[in-house]
Amino acid sequence: MKRTFAPLALLAALPLALIQAPEADACGGTFCDNGPQSMPVDQTGENILFILDGNRVEAHIQIQYDPDADADKFAWVIPMQVLPEFSIGSEALFQNLLAGTVPSYGFNTFSESCGDSEGGDGDGDGGDGDPGDGDGDGDGDGDPEVVFNEIVGAFEIAVLQGGDVEGVMTWLGDNGYQQDPAAEPILDEYLQAGYMFVALKLAMNTEVSEIHPIVLEYDGDKPCVPLKLTRIAAVDDMAVRVFFLGQGRAVPSNYRHVLVNPLKIDWMTFGANYKEVVSLAVDAFAAEGNAFVTEYAGTSDAVSSFGLVEPGWGGAPFAMMENTPEMVGEELELQGLMSCGDDGMGNIECVTHPLVEGLLAQYLPVPEGVAPGDFYSCMFCYAGLIDELAWDAAAFSAAIDQRVVEPGVHAEQLLETWPYLTRMYTTISPNEMTVDPMFHVNESLPDVDNVRQGTRELLCAGGALFTLPDGREVYMPNPNSWPNVGGDEMPWEEDVELGVVAGPNQSLSDRTELINELLAAWNQQNGWPPSGDGDGDSGDGDGDPGSGDGDPGSGDGSGSADAGDGTGEGGIDSEGASCACSSGGDASREGLGGGLALLALFGVGWRRLRRG
Repeated sequence: MKRTFAPLALLAALPLALIQAPEADACGGTFCDNGPQSMPVDQTGENILFILDGNRVEAHIQIQYDPDADADKFAWVIPMQVLPEFSIGSEALFQNLLAGTVPSYGFNTFSESCGDSEGGDGDGDGGDGDPGDGDGDGDGDGDPEVVFNEIVGAFEIAVLQGGDVEGVMTWLGDNGYQQDPAAEPILDEYLQAGYMFVALKLAMNTEVSEIHPIVLEYDGDKPCVPLKLTRIAAVDDMAVRVFFLGQGRAVPSNYRHVLVNPLKIDWMTFGANYKEVVSLAVDAFAAEGNAFVTEYAGTSDAVSSFGLVEPGWGGAPFAMMENTPEMVGEELELQGLMSCGDDGMGNIECVTHPLVEGLLAQYLPVPEGVAPGDFYSCMFCYAGLIDELAWDAAAFSAAIDQRVVEPGVHAEQLLETWPYLTRMYTTISPNEMTVDPMFHVNESLPDVDNVRQGTRELLCAGGALFTLPDGREVYMPNPNSWPNVGGDEMPWEEDVELGVVAGPNQSLSDRTELINELLAAWNQQNGWPPSGDGDGDSGDGDGDPGSGDGDPGSGDGSGSADAGDGTGEGGIDSEGASCACSSGGDASREGLGGGLALLALFGVGWRRLRRG
């Protein structure tokens, strides 16, 4: 049956610091992308969701992995100032967050009226512009104290407090955590600041297919993404993406906010160079590599609740199957947690809820020599081959509730409770990971649309006129190729801002005038407009995404892949400051972060069972 929970005080979260050997398959750092993605933009990368409530921090961390990696390679360490509460998160929630807010670039195409001549419709690629897609084992007083040690879902979690860096490293090594000596000085910084460490790895006999998001909840008033520890294993231009649910738009407190120059986006390839543009924009003057763009800001209704939880889901029926495990497949199909059918090639395939697959692999492994689809679609047919030692009806029943039903109910509750959602993105390199980004809410800032739609008019005389979402016009000598307007003089960023608590952001570097001058010169050089007045700038009024709060997504969705405000009560502390993922939200100190590799996006919470 569908369950309900009393409202919770939900808040921000905190990413992980990955402590693992360089040969591990997961990429280092809290968040990482695998490179430029096809449109819609940027559907890969590490993801974290913060719930913003003012005095409580709730962090949902989507842990990504290589399904071919060994389970013992997954181990993370998270610096914390207070002991959090741990629970299981919803994988389907992250999938729906990504799908509902991904930025996309596109354009409509029409032809100029050319009298009796036929202008045609161009190359036909316009359309709507959317191509689819105990304590340590050391021997001295430096040993940390283990103040928490429990199994939470698929993870074994220990919280270490006190000791010195040698004792912490010894404990990690003795308990199966792969280490990097470069982490020692960073860990020591946290120890000196009074931090404790959350050590998290897959529990014994747990497979990577059982990995699920983890939730940390603790007292505090500012969400923070710890990045310092990430730099020991991070790559250049590592992608970081954060989501925020709350009462208003979230902005960076101690990082800058950047509005990218929409003229640098390759609209003809639907923004295929998006990550490159963002990377160069956040490295621009006044941003200095510590900045975010806003990809979406608006109602949380953009995120579908489909697939989060259904009324028929529940573990109770499985508890009664201690002696009849062959009935499990039928019950899963009855609840809608599994569906099996012919794949069109004569083979049976079963599609399951993403976390059910791992539970089946643990409690009802496929018998040797039997195809997974054949086994799970007709477990009665193979009743004699079921591994009775692996089957535990009570544990399977509890796991269905704990890993599938309860996280889904809570995810649904979050979307119903919090009306506003913000999605922010940046890329960052190891040498820039000196300050941990913190965030706060500025309810006075405008929304940011994630759909950026331009218009291409095919001209009778040849070429095309492209109108950006902000109203500026760009003459295209080749209607199928985005021009290099302004050459090397054209900046990658339009505006760099400092966030504030209320009202519009403070502009630190506004390149709008230069952009408009270069655009006007380009249009005039190419004989546009035909009248010869050379004024190709129609974007310096209220529709200019570089002015005001730097929000390219307000109104019709400015043509920049980001929007956003970058609120922060002060500038970036040049000396670094501890991560305020702590009680009190002190913005004057730095913290650490960690990282993982990104899980591919599956359709609305379902995944195919892999064949043996």
